[in-house]
Amino acid sequence: MKILIFEFATAMGMEDPALTAEGRSMLSGLLSDFGEMGVDYLLSETLEEIIPDNGGLCRPILLHEDLETWIAENIHVYDACLPIAPEENLILHDLTKLIEEAGVEVVGSSSEAVMTCTNKYNMYKSLKDSIKNGESVQDSLIKTEKVAFEDVDPEDPCSCEVYESVFHLDKNPHEKGGSSEKVGKKIFKVVKPADGVSCTGVHVVDSFKGLLDAAEDMKKFTQLPYFILQDYVEGVTASVSLLSDGKNAIPLSLNFQNVQLKNGKIDYNGGHVPLEHELSQRAMELAKNTVESIPGLKGYVGVDVILADDAKIVEVNSRLTTPYVALREILNFNLGEAILEAVQGKLPQDVSIKGKIEFQKIGNDLTMKRV
Repeated sequence: MKILIFEFATAMGMEDPALTAEGRSMLSGLLSDFGEMGVDYLLSETLEEIIPDNGGLCRPILLHEDLETWIAENIHVYDACLPIAPEENLILHDLTKLIEEAGVEVVGSSSEAVMTCTNKYNMYKSLKDSIKNGESVQDSLIKTEKVAFEDVDPEDPCSCEVYESVFHLDKNPHEKGGSSEKVGKKIFKVVKPADGVSCTGVHVVDSFKGLLDAAEDMKKFTQLPYFILQDYVEGVTASVSLLSDGKNAIPLSLNFQNVQLKNGKIDYNGGHVPLEHELSQRAMELAKNTVESIPGLKGYVGVDVILADDAKIVEVNSRLTTPYVALREILNFNLGEAILEAVQGKLPQDVSIKGKIEFQKIGNDLTMKRV
């Protein structure tokens, strides 16, 4: 079986550590996992030495043209392709679609599933009415609404009135719907691009002015005419890694996300695998139900969650995510090969983890250590 692997940032020759550190680590991990099988992988000609020799049969291909052109001209010689790319600006969707249309098996989610997960508001709508294993997925979703940029114009009194009211609390606890617990407390909201990745462009605001500033900043990160506004849920930030065959999903681990709030912006700095928490089983069950509610999610899938009074679903990543680089070191099977087998309809029967690994973004690298 002839397989192609590519990671968008390294294939495009990007040198921004914020974009390349995690991508390089994921690509290197995949090459180790597929080392004995042998795969071709794409690199920008400017990054020829960036991926170390994994001692396997993997063959680098240096790109002298743009990624999409190369794939369009060469993908037909492969049996399968594992793409790693961001969802923003439909990058992952368009590349996945290109591979599908060439009749090559995608070692990952279908383009339709990628499209559903790319737009976080559309994903929210698609899950609202979903019932899986007798439970409504909606009950575990964080309330999300779509806001057009033109509707938060400080010069428009109507928009000001509508969205200023979002941050107003009930001042009289005796009024209908009022609550004495709310008096004097601020309301926090999460503002983020509907098609963003990681924590790019994500803000936490507690005022209409904060909302306006966040909206203006987000225009740099999205081409969509709108963004999303979510309730802020305070709790432990985490994710669930799963394997899916397109219909059934199996949780692999709950992962801690080291997310810090600085001056209203959220930064992602790594985390550790696995995370031990009283809601671990609950979070993995909800993630499984969520993934099985979106047709076409295959291979490795990541689900971001908040662990508060209960587990809450934040979003679904229809692609390889950073915890993979740690998880592959402590699972009882070869995770890369398991991703391929999952796409082909075979999920692992026994999942066990031995050990704990912490990973952290430092400069151009993603460092890992056993803890």
